[in-house]
Amino acid sequence: KVDYDVCSNYGNWLYSAGVGNDPRENRKFNMIKQGLDYDGNGDYVRLWVSELQGIKGADIHIPWALSSAALSQAGVILGATYPLPVVTTPEWSRHISQSLQGRSPHPKGRRAPAHTPALHRNRGIDFYFSHKKDV
Repeated sequence: KVDYDVCSNYGNWLYSAGVGNDPRENRKFNMIKQGLDYDGNGDYVRLWVSELQGIKGADIHIPWALSSAALSQAGVILGATYPLPVVTTPEWSRHISQSLQGRSPHPKGRRAPAHTPALHRNRGIDFYFSHKKDV
């Protein structure tokens, strides 16, 4: 199944390109962090980017940072079988070093609150779309 929501997808592409609507100044989309947060083991990337299937775990998000031995073992040749990065930003460095050390900042994938805050505990979707707010 392919997820397609025109407005959400266009908005996300604009945001990641740095031209979306964001009130915070100098905001950058951190692809490495997002990959580690939402695809910690790299399964999604491995499904759609066949050139990187030989790379194990979260390292799939940072092939340019791997050793030549690791790339050779995975059958990846940067610049030939997989492109070199166009840019690398300083903001990625923390996440790259954690991944290379085998530690994802969020090893279980997407972060979520440990519990539902009491204020919102009994609020379903109807709460947010109804005019009655005395729940």
